[in-house]
Amino acid sequence: MQALQKFNAFLTKTYALWIVFFATMAYLWPEHFKFALPYMTYGLGLIMFGMGMTLTFKDFALVVTQPKAVIVGCLAQFTIMPLSAYFLAVGFNLPPELAAGLILLGACPGGTVSNIMTYVARGNVALSVTMTSVCTLLSPVLTPTIFFLLASQWLEINPWGMFRSVLEVILLPIVLGVVVRLFFRRQVSYIVQGLPVVSFTCIVCILAGIIAVNAENISRTGVLVFFLVIVQNAIGFGLGFLVARLLKLDLYDSKAISIEVGMQSSALGVALANAHLTPIAAIPSAVAALWHNVAAPMLASYFSRLKDPRADAKEAADAKAKKPAQEPIAIED
Repeated sequence: MQALQKFNAFLTKTYALWIVFFATMAYLWPEHFKFALPYMTYGLGLIMFGMGMTLTFKDFALVVTQPKAVIVGCLAQFTIMPLSAYFLAVGFNLPPELAAGLILLGACPGGTVSNIMTYVARGNVALSVTMTSVCTLLSPVLTPTIFFLLASQWLEINPWGMFRSVLEVILLPIVLGVVVRLFFRRQVSYIVQGLPVVSFTCIVCILAGIIAVNAENISRTGVLVFFLVIVQNAIGFGLGFLVARLLKLDLYDSKAISIEVGMQSSALGVALANAHLTPIAAIPSAVAALWHNVAAPMLASYFSRLKDPRADAKEAADAKAKKPAQEPIAIED
C-alpha cells in the first residue's frame, strides 16, 4: 500500500508531463491511439464513479458553513467561462464546430485536478472540493442549458440528448459510487487508494484518442485553438480571482475560486462533443486538457509564494496536529 501511495505521489507531481507526452505521441502516431475513442464515455463514467466513492458529507459542509464563497465560486464557474468562450467565438469568427466546441468547454464544470492545484497554491482545498462537487452535480442541468443558449446559433443542438448523456456519464456513476461507499465502506477505503492511477489512465486514453482522430484537423487549426484556449483560461483565472476579491473574500478563498473557475473538466467536454457534435468540436477540450495542466501549476506556484495569513495559520495548525505529543515530565514526591 505504501508503494501505491508513493506511485500516486509521483503521478501527481509529473501529471502535466505525462499528459503532454501522450498527447504528442497521439499526434505523431495517431494510428496507435484511435482504439481509445469508442471507450471514452466508459472511461469518464469510471472517473465519476471513483469520485462518488470519495465523496462524504464533509465535502458539502461549506455550503452551510461558508455559503458565500461556494455561491460566488459556482456562479463564476458557470458564467465567466461560457460567456468568455462565446465572445471569443464571435470575435474571432470561428467555424461553427470550433465555436460550439469552445463554448461547450466553457459550460463544463471544474475538474478534480483543480483540487490538487489549489493545495499546491496554499489555497482553500475544502472550498475547491466543495465547488467541484456542487458544480459537477449541477452540470446535468446547467451544462446543456448554457450550451444550448449560447451555441445554438452555430449548430443544431439537442439539449435533452446532452442532458441524458451528462446524467449517464456524470450523475449516475457518482450516485452509484456514493451508494457503494455507504454499503461497503471498509472495502472502499482500500479501493480508493488506486483511484488516482485509474483516473490518470482514463484521462490519458480519452485525450490521446481524440487527438489521434483529429491529428489532421489540429494541424490546420491548432495554433488558433491553442491561442483561444490560453486566452479563455487566463480570463477564467483572472476574473475568478478578481470577482472573489471584489466580493470581499480573502486571499485563501480567492486562490481556490480562481483555479476552480479557470480549469474545466476537459474530459467531459471531449466526451460530449464526440457524442453529440463532431470530433472537430472536441478539439478545444482536448487542447484544454494539455494547456490547463501547464498553466495551472505555474499559477499555483505563484499563488503559493503570496503572503497569506490564513494559509500560514492552517499550515501551522496542521503541523502542530502531526507533531508527536511531548513526553510527560515525571514529578517526584
